[in-house]
Amino acid sequence: VTLTPVLMGYFIRGRIRRETENPLNRWLLALYRPALLWALAHRRETVVFAVLCLLSSAWPLMHLGSEFMPPLNEGDILYMPTTAPGISVDEAANLLQITDRLIRTVPEVERVFGKAGRADTATDPAPLSMLETTILLKPRAQWAPGVTIDDVIHKLDSTVHLPGLTNAWGYPIRTRIDMLSTGIRTVLGVKVTGPDLPGISAAAQNIEAALKNVPGTRAVFAERVAGGRYIDIDVDRFQAARYGVNPGEVKKWVESAIGGETVTTVIDGRERYSINLRYPRAFRASLQAIAQARVVAPNGAHIPLGALAKLSVIDGPAEIKSENGRLIGYVFVDLATRDIGGYVARANAAIAQQVKFAPGYALAWSGQFAELTRAKQKLMWVIPATLGLVLLLLYAYFRQLTKPLLILSVLPFALVGGFWLVYILGYQFSVAVAVGFIALAGVATEFGVVMLLYIDQALAAYTAPLTPSVIRSAVIEGALTRIRPKMMTVAVIIAGLLPLMFSQGDGADMMKRIAAPLVGGMLSAPLISLFLLPVLYLALRHRAQG
Repeated sequence: VTLTPVLMGYFIRGRIRRETENPLNRWLLALYRPALLWALAHRRETVVFAVLCLLSSAWPLMHLGSEFMPPLNEGDILYMPTTAPGISVDEAANLLQITDRLIRTVPEVERVFGKAGRADTATDPAPLSMLETTILLKPRAQWAPGVTIDDVIHKLDSTVHLPGLTNAWGYPIRTRIDMLSTGIRTVLGVKVTGPDLPGISAAAQNIEAALKNVPGTRAVFAERVAGGRYIDIDVDRFQAARYGVNPGEVKKWVESAIGGETVTTVIDGRERYSINLRYPRAFRASLQAIAQARVVAPNGAHIPLGALAKLSVIDGPAEIKSENGRLIGYVFVDLATRDIGGYVARANAAIAQQVKFAPGYALAWSGQFAELTRAKQKLMWVIPATLGLVLLLLYAYFRQLTKPLLILSVLPFALVGGFWLVYILGYQFSVAVAVGFIALAGVATEFGVVMLLYIDQALAAYTAPLTPSVIRSAVIEGALTRIRPKMMTVAVIIAGLLPLMFSQGDGADMMKRIAAPLVGGMLSAPLISLFLLPVLYLALRHRAQG
């Protein structure tokens, strides 16, 4: 963006040639000359038309959504549904098998591998209520004609629809990155903070109810922060003293007999296996079975645990999370739209209307929306700083401020085609699209620098006094000399980017959004430099001469 225009200007200075004998040149000049003469003769109409084109870009800008980065098709899909936190191991395994069988019925699916609960590693704190299923898809050549990855996800979502199960679809690598950076495993999520877990759980469930009816919501699930189920054993100290049993001994017995205790280790070469001892499942499968378990008193008597303690099942936190020193709960939102910014605006309106927060509770959007917010904040100062650097380099080259300001003033007109093509293709404004517009701005600036260089070269060739007619002739001559290299530049850029626009391979979604502004801008940027820039240059020279 900064170096290309200036370097191109230095490179072609003094090396401009007129090649009117070429048939292609004669054809281009036959089309361009009368249009340029009309634009110079009707400068006001030309400027008005350019302004109307610029104003027309307000329509696509108002209807463009926003997202952090376009989805990167990884070839696989990650299915991460969520259910109630009180699910048992057997029920989680049964549910996993049911979902795997349903997923395999989709024609585009080749293999399925699911996991319930956490793996045998400290870096996987997944509860039993979170299932993870990796779906390996068949090659695209085996899909039905016209089927896209979004169609496959929609088909999977409609197939796997079970009561009590909240679906969430994503890509394996992208989802892992989101979980590591934000803690949210869906594209979008809400973090609810507050002083106590019951209040956080209630607020999260109210947000879940409000977001269900927001357009663009595929599924939403609020963590039941206080939805865990626990066996509470409250030792009756009077009864324990009556039998001569120490309450600490009762707790120790419960810990070893029900929870389990490592009693020894088996050594087999370099391998170590711990041996854990506890009651069989039949003796701890229910409150009644636990209450009938015998505790040995100091006098050798076997006393039922129910005679020494009160047993009950109570609700409690399934897991306790905190962030920045405050308790936190998550609301996971799976989107059916890619317009994250527009969805958050609608969701905020729904939450403000339907949810009332008690003092001390707050919410914050997370997931890719947090990344989008940070990207916008960086672009807000990166883009002006880049334009300032471009202006400084152009001033160092032209040795005056008028021409750099003229080039940058017509820069917004050159971006009109990029805005319209991005809107027509249905893309959202993302970092990839922003990169494409930055590249388009660099090419448009290069067009303006080279056009002014050609006109200055033509003007320097005249030895006669610079009358208005001489300036007009120099502008026409310089612009006509520019037509062939400009058309070559436009043809090379479009020919190089069209294969990306029609590509269907992995990573094509990202490259399409980078290429779309450039392809669309090649329809507006050349026209601006071929017509509007000579018109404004001629008007400035006439005004400078009085």
